[in-house]
Amino acid sequence: MHVVLLGLPGAGKGTQAALLARGAGVPHIATGNIFRQAMADGTALGLQVRAIVEGGGLVPDALTVAIVQERLGRPDCAAGFVLDGFPRTVAQATALDRHLDCAGAPLERAIYLHVPEERVVARLAGRRVCPGCGATYHVLTDPPNADGTCPRCGRTVEQRADDRQEVQARRVEAYRRETAPLLPYYSAQGRLVRVDGEGSVAEVAGRLGAAAEGGVG
Repeated sequence: MHVVLLGLPGAGKGTQAALLARGAGVPHIATGNIFRQAMADGTALGLQVRAIVEGGGLVPDALTVAIVQERLGRPDCAAGFVLDGFPRTVAQATALDRHLDCAGAPLERAIYLHVPEERVVARLAGRRVCPGCGATYHVLTDPPNADGTCPRCGRTVEQRADDRQEVQARRVEAYRRETAPLLPYYSAQGRLVRVDGEGSVAEVAGRLGAAAEGGVG
């Protein structure tokens, strides 16, 4: 399985990518995790990432591509992978295609997890996280205790700064500008599959698994 998972910030890509990868027995590769691991390992690329991140900058395409290519070259990716958070731009997608084609393992599918923009913003604006145990809640669908404390450990839950509605609106705009062009890019290749991202985690996972194994739509 060689799959890229696409979708708006907050569409549930991380959760679904992990489930899909686990079911297929392949690695779930998330760009943020790769960066953190590379920095922790102290690799040459990791040191470059650390210098940029600690300086408050954004990791450029060329370095992001190099980090991902290094990860895809490890033995555990021999049977495939599920990419989450990469590619973010058409330039990154082109570089990924070139790398995979040269490796003789071309991308099979790009799966777009579709959740309407207004639903994504509302979903994340209602999310609350416990600073003690890390449990995640939602004020409407999975609320904490009535007094705002975590049922697990009793700490007062918090809204993350990047979950605030105005922040999410900016993230959605950045997605629309930079990442949405990937949909026509993969559609033109005949690799794009669209999956309804609304419903329970299990329902979405079922649709996603069928799409990963089935045809292109």
